[in-house]
Amino acid sequence: MSETLIPNIVEFMAAVDPFDKLDRKTLRDIAGMITIRYLGKGEVIDLQESDQLYLLRTGAVEQRNLDGSLRAKLAAEDFFGFSRLTQQEANIASDPYTITVIEDALIYCLSINTLLAKLNDQPNALAHFASHAQSRLQSGLNVVWSQHEKGLFFKPIIEVLNPQIVLVESTQTIQAVATAMRVNANSSCAFIMHNNDFIGLITDKDMTKRVVADGIPITEQITTVMTEMPYTVNRDDLVIKAAALMMQHGIKNIPVVDNGLPIGVITPSDLVQNHRIQAIFLIDKINKIERLEQLAAFTIERQAIFEALVEAKVAINVIGQVMAMIMDAYNRRLVMMAEAYLGAAPCDYCWIVAGSHARNEVHMLSDQDHGLILANNATEADKVYFHHLAMYVSKGMALCGYELCSGRFMAVTHKWCQPLAVWQAYYKKWAVNPEYDLLLEMSVFLDCRHIAGNPQLANELQTCMCQQLANNVRLISALARNALVQKPPLSIFRNWVLVKEGENANTLDIKTAALSIIVNLIRVQYLQLVSRLFSNNGSVIYKTNTEERLQLLLTHKVINEVTFKDLLGAFQFIIQIRYGHQLQALQQGKIPNNHINPNAFNSFERTHLRETFKLISRYQEIIRMKYC
Repeated sequence: MSETLIPNIVEFMAAVDPFDKLDRKTLRDIAGMITIRYLGKGEVIDLQESDQLYLLRTGAVEQRNLDGSLRAKLAAEDFFGFSRLTQQEANIASDPYTITVIEDALIYCLSINTLLAKLNDQPNALAHFASHAQSRLQSGLNVVWSQHEKGLFFKPIIEVLNPQIVLVESTQTIQAVATAMRVNANSSCAFIMHNNDFIGLITDKDMTKRVVADGIPITEQITTVMTEMPYTVNRDDLVIKAAALMMQHGIKNIPVVDNGLPIGVITPSDLVQNHRIQAIFLIDKINKIERLEQLAAFTIERQAIFEALVEAKVAINVIGQVMAMIMDAYNRRLVMMAEAYLGAAPCDYCWIVAGSHARNEVHMLSDQDHGLILANNATEADKVYFHHLAMYVSKGMALCGYELCSGRFMAVTHKWCQPLAVWQAYYKKWAVNPEYDLLLEMSVFLDCRHIAGNPQLANELQTCMCQQLANNVRLISALARNALVQKPPLSIFRNWVLVKEGENANTLDIKTAALSIIVNLIRVQYLQLVSRLFSNNGSVIYKTNTEERLQLLLTHKVINEVTFKDLLGAFQFIIQIRYGHQLQALQQGKIPNNHINPNAFNSFERTHLRETFKLISRYQEIIRMKYC
């Protein structure tokens, strides 16, 4: 390599992930090992005996599988030629493919063995070159989240627990336990032990609600009123786990255990004093609000919580769950406020939510998707009442920052405020006639869960839905075809496939281009699994969360471990990109959206987005062959 060319090569490689993470000396050493090739359009690169890693400086190539199908198109800053490198991975082999130059190319070539030796002590950079998509995507997630231990939500519970606890025996009376709580530690709870095993919990509020209010004699044993098998956390668990338990289950005293034995308790006051985890307290404040304008005033606090979660690099499933819990709290409180304003509901009902809200994948753009299931004895006058209730809740949610659904999939719409029998008829109609309009409606309400009212109505509707799925090949096929309509932006390799018109012109719609496709593809296979399981035993625990669905597909061997890691890595990476984009918009005082200027992506993000798009495209082909 001519010394005069090295500075130019270094400058180029310094902007390409993962070379941008190397120190200047290492980068210069690697640049000095490179050979340069000029190839014309139509030339084929033989990878069978090659020990080279190729980096495109200019021009373009295409990869095709041995059956002739397109694998990918590559341009400047893309790598290929990983067949030897994959031998370094445990039992992972790269798929064979051909490389053809489709635009005159200048290519940097580097011996793989030489590169491995040079990067041997830099695993994050080395992992990037793995040919397997999951390895590359996961390395991206690890690099981005490597600072997670600095996050507000990631302190060990041992740092915030209250070690002043009361241990009592299961044979003690209610009065004796109450005395111990007051005298020993002035504690708000006591832990009940039996033969050195931790078996239950009693709080001061339990004493009021379960003993005083119900007139239970204080001479009874404490086991008659204790909470058996309470939720617990371990001493080394992270604070966010305790916070999530508090929010999800509405509890305020969580035992901290070590090898199963209690060593302390963690409460909201412990958290706010030490780490200011406001999500718990926002939910608590929401539950106590009486006026709509007070509720709407919490929007800024909700935004601050989202920013704190994203900045702290909290796992994306935790962010979605926390934001969903907050949205649940708004929704439930507004239903209660509507009932207080309108009077008691005239019949049984169930408020359900759909879409990202139902999947616990809420973000700052999540809008309202919901419906009302009424008891079958609901009258026309009852429907008028629930229409007013839906209006109150929908407007209230909008005032609190949750946009109205542009497709009007909301309880305020007459069609989505109906008795259970009508809802069941909807599912039966969708199942026998899965055409476009009906398929769109069904897709919205395939993901739904109970928020307020009688959950049995939602359970019965879910059972009806599973019945329609059972052995319904035509419906599964229609849902699969619907999941294949949108394609990831692989057709243009030098520039992204961008929105062409309107205020978001020349941007990449990260939701449409990737996230919705992954969610829909995973849902198709999950629904096929539900169909099979329901046919076998007549019942199934229906999951709405995408990651939970993916885990079940692995558990039931619908997909293998490699596919599981591929899809999970792609799903998490895309959501991470979306969250980061929304965070940036909020910090700049802008309204967040899903449209990203491709110039905003750094080399790292561009590389991993391309890997994600390739993976999605391959998975779509698998779904096409299997279901269409």
